[in-house]
Amino acid sequence: MNPQVTTINRSQSAVASTNKVVRNTYMLLSMTLAFSALVAGISMSLNLPHPGMIITLVGYFGLLFLTTKFRESGLGIAFVFALTGFMGYTLGPIINAYLSLPNGGQVVMMAMGGTAAIFLSLSAYVMTTRKDFSFMGGFLMVGILVAFLAGLGAIFFEMPGLSLAVSAMFVLLMSGLILYQTSEIINGGETNYIMATVTLFVAIFNLFTSLLHLLGFASND
Repeated sequence: MNPQVTTINRSQSAVASTNKVVRNTYMLLSMTLAFSALVAGISMSLNLPHPGMIITLVGYFGLLFLTTKFRESGLGIAFVFALTGFMGYTLGPIINAYLSLPNGGQVVMMAMGGTAAIFLSLSAYVMTTRKDFSFMGGFLMVGILVAFLAGLGAIFFEMPGLSLAVSAMFVLLMSGLILYQTSEIINGGETNYIMATVTLFVAIFNLFTSLLHLLGFASND
């Protein structure tokens, strides 16, 4: 057997596999974003109350655990929609709270536009350059953990200044996470499109809520 032909075949197979992950990831991501937006809209129209921090954390981490556990099966897709739908439900009351404030509609639209611009520009950059951002993995993991704990501290001790700092941190960290995860997808580091979708969705969700907080503060709301 010709070693060169074998190498070419393996290379073509790897490219085809990567393209499949990219295609499935962005297809599932678009579907989950639409589903989450639908649930958020229903939550807003029914004026449902926010479930609270404890239920939010239990629901998020519980559904994330189930999604991760069943990521290799069709059941994993069901849990992806359950997770993103739950996050959409928690987002509805938050958006309603901003819309009830002066200039609230403008703040929400700016946050949405900013989130879309950041995600699309960062994704396009990685897709175009195919740069490897895998070196950011450890830093992002530690940074997100620190920001998460700081966010809990800001809530428990009612420190609005720290809360704003955490939101600013999350904007930077989620931007980095988009770069990292997109790089992993196109360079073959992430082969499971369910987990790739969840990571990108969480990054977009946190990016939007963080921008909402910062823009709301900047608008004196």
